Amino acid sequence: MSTPSLQRIENRLQHHRPRRKFLRRFMQRSAVAMILGQHQGGPHILMIKRAERKGDPWSGHMAFPGGRMDPVDAHGFAVANRETEEEVGVRLADCARYIGRLSDIRARPRWGVLGLAVSPFVFRLEQEVDFTPNYEVAEVVWVPLALLLNADNRQTMVWERGRLKLTLPCYFYEGRRIWGLSLMMLDELLGLKARERR
Repeated sequence: MSTPSLQRIENRLQHHRPRRKFLRRFMQRSAVAMILGQHQGGPHILMIKRAERKGDPWSGHMAFPGGRMDPVDAHGFAVANRETEEEVGVRLADCARYIGRLSDIRARPRWGVLGLAVSPFVFRLEQEVDFTPNYEVAEVVWVPLALLLNADNRQTMVWERGRLKLTLPCYFYEGRRIWGLSLMMLDELLGLKARERR
């Protein structure tokens, strides 16, 4: 599969109708920023490797900048912007353009019944930026879209919790594993189809 240009992804996002969790107003809320940009001559997406932290269910995982909604946040979009500035030191309003959102994803509940609704917001970086990761971030990584669109790069992994074992899809990029919620978001983003002409 050829790698779509950032403009093509942006065009497809404009016509995309993301699904929203029916009960999300009763759920805990979270949001992430998926930041696209030209890097080393091709389209890439920004990811972070989360720092190893005891008690963090996503400790050490590859993820997107983001986090839980605070009382000061008016909506998910505000969460994505605030968390990006806190985690990697980038104020999106100064250097990027919002181009669309993807469907809410339900994360497994740590407590309660309904779990966590994660809302992904997509941005296109319009200038070079310097990153200043905080204590929550081990590193900032640009992942080439070409890698994610090549089916030969898709692998599987075994996820274990207690007696439960599941075989799940994943990618490896320079020793880093991309899987779980982040991979679900990437699959939706890169699987967007062009709108049919009538």
